[in-house]
Amino acid sequence: MSGKKERNKERREKRLQEISLLRTIPYSDHQRWWSQETVAVVTGANRGIGFEIARQLAGHGLTVILTSRNISVGIEATKALQEGGFSYDVHQLDILDGESISAFVEWIKQKYGGIDILVNNAGVNYNLGFDNSVEFARQVVDTNYYGTKNMIKAMIPVMKPSAAGARIVNVSSRLGRLNGRRNRIQDATLREKLTNLETLSEELIGRTVSRFLQQVEDETWQSGGWPQTFTDYSVSKLAVNAYTRLVAKELCDRPQGEKIYINCYCPGWVKTAMTGWAGNISPEVAADTGVWLSLLSDQAITGKFFAERREINF
Repeated sequence: MSGKKERNKERREKRLQEISLLRTIPYSDHQRWWSQETVAVVTGANRGIGFEIARQLAGHGLTVILTSRNISVGIEATKALQEGGFSYDVHQLDILDGESISAFVEWIKQKYGGIDILVNNAGVNYNLGFDNSVEFARQVVDTNYYGTKNMIKAMIPVMKPSAAGARIVNVSSRLGRLNGRRNRIQDATLREKLTNLETLSEELIGRTVSRFLQQVEDETWQSGGWPQTFTDYSVSKLAVNAYTRLVAKELCDRPQGEKIYINCYCPGWVKTAMTGWAGNISPEVAADTGVWLSLLSDQAITGKFFAERREINF
């Protein structure tokens, strides 16, 4: 191993140790703006990172609603979590199905009146190892971007007003960074438009992913300047990151007491089914930044991208 790789590995291991320590330190009373009446929704929470985010949030004393596309699987996951004695609920939710989202929103209104935290964790990736197939590109983009976007649009109206502000956390990826040195869009003009909040729009994001999907259909995507690693997944998460910044801008003028803070984060390469259990980070550590962003109390952070509790550039 080269000296640089060795130093990077040492820094990473040190940072993971710091995160593990931070997770053992309880929040002080003045930081705890939440209670058991605080409702958090975690999508795709029947396994992996979503399951662990739900477990940790409930461990902090919140009421957590697990959602799962397959309700029987979600119920089994909830049973496993309830053994810890915390407060959970479960509901069927397919983020690709508008009727399923509508039914979930109505259920939330009737049973809880609204929610305080939304963690958009549900997502898919069909590439493992060094594979870079775009066979399922449309499903990847539809789930990871459009599904997340539709959940945000549906849930903002039922987010409860509070002095601390409601929270939206999008589980994303460094692979979707606009200005990363390696896995980025090569079109500098497009990168600038997507980076600049003055030119960023929902229409621009939509045109970008539509162009990618059209090139996949035309079999010209490899010369289109798209990210060359996990291409469809990277494009979908790039769109999530851009949309996070856009929504933050749209929500920033809300009056005090009606604030909604939205951020995204990269959990890293995690040992879950999505990576074929080949990751180098446990779900417990991977969930930490998402939980931390959900519970931040003394900083009005919004429209940012994080990894390991640290802000990084989009």
